[in-house]
Amino acid sequence: MRVPPFLDPRRWWADAVTPDRLVLALKTAAAAALAWYLAPLVPFAQSEYSYYAPLGVLVSMYPTVARSASSGIQAVVGLALGIGLGLASLAVVGTGLPRIVAVAAVILVGVLLAGIRALGVGRDWVAIAALFVLLLGGTDPDGYSVSYLMTMAFGVVVGVVVNLVVVPPLRVKRADDRLGRLRDDLGDALHRIAEALAGRAFDPEAADAATAGLMGTLAEVREEVELADESRRYNPRGRRLRAPRDLNRRRLDALTGTADATRELSAALSRLTAGSDADTGLPDDVRRRLATAVDAVSALAATPPDPEATTEQLRAAERALTAYTDALRTRDASRGEPLDAWEAAVSLRRVIAACGPFSDPDASTSTR
Repeated sequence: MRVPPFLDPRRWWADAVTPDRLVLALKTAAAAALAWYLAPLVPFAQSEYSYYAPLGVLVSMYPTVARSASSGIQAVVGLALGIGLGLASLAVVGTGLPRIVAVAAVILVGVLLAGIRALGVGRDWVAIAALFVLLLGGTDPDGYSVSYLMTMAFGVVVGVVVNLVVVPPLRVKRADDRLGRLRDDLGDALHRIAEALAGRAFDPEAADAATAGLMGTLAEVREEVELADESRRYNPRGRRLRAPRDLNRRRLDALTGTADATRELSAALSRLTAGSDADTGLPDDVRRRLATAVDAVSALAATPPDPEATTEQLRAAERALTAYTDALRTRDASRGEPLDAWEAAVSLRRVIAACGPFSDPDASTSTR
């Protein structure tokens, strides 16, 4: 019995021990220890609540400096809002309201306030902070609240500073690698389509499965590219990179267009090669020219974003596609217009258009 990927312990281990995750874990552990050690020195906070400082580190440690800063601020704002709600509930309890009713009211209002999207990750802290103040404030709710807020805020500051100073995370190389693998997968998928088409062995089900897998990979790569862009913000290491800031996003856009066109090409070929009259819609001479065009486009799709190399492959793909469309026009004059055959040509044209910008030497599209 095959174990689903999300239940596979080997997949869990591979996700948990990546180099980036190991560095983040070590930095978080060191920052938490430092925050806890220094917490008794925080002004306006009682030392008995020093354990909130490591918690502040945890809420601010993220894979990028920008997200660490924004999430830390959001957590402190949500915490302050929750503390205010908790103090208000204590004031109401002082008038004689049963504490069990106050608990329910705090949770009710806290969950409602957690719907404010602007609070970001701070939404999770509103109800928690309010409940802590109500139940743990004891005889000194003001002192507890101030200590809670100040110590958590101190932990957030320590976490952000450590994340910024100690090997600030930069995910650009990882995004480059994922984009490169996706580019190779797309080129390979198109090449296999060309081979199957030339050998009259095109399998629609296999092609559909391959393109579906590409779309799933594309979603993962998109997330990686977004994380890479975010990792360059406020990152001193990011300023030393020579590649344009939006290069990976442009590469992603090109690969997205290529993946969509590949899926459309597969659908058109499935219709063209189905049934007993496949030779009527796609005779041998046209089939061979189409296979050549698909193969030329696969080479273009698999070419790294270098202007010189891309220009050469772009011209070869253009020539092969022109030869295919010329063959279609010749056939149209006497046999009628095969719409699916033209749709295949349009799909190939979309791939060429997606890769075209990388042939411009003035576009700063080459990788580092």
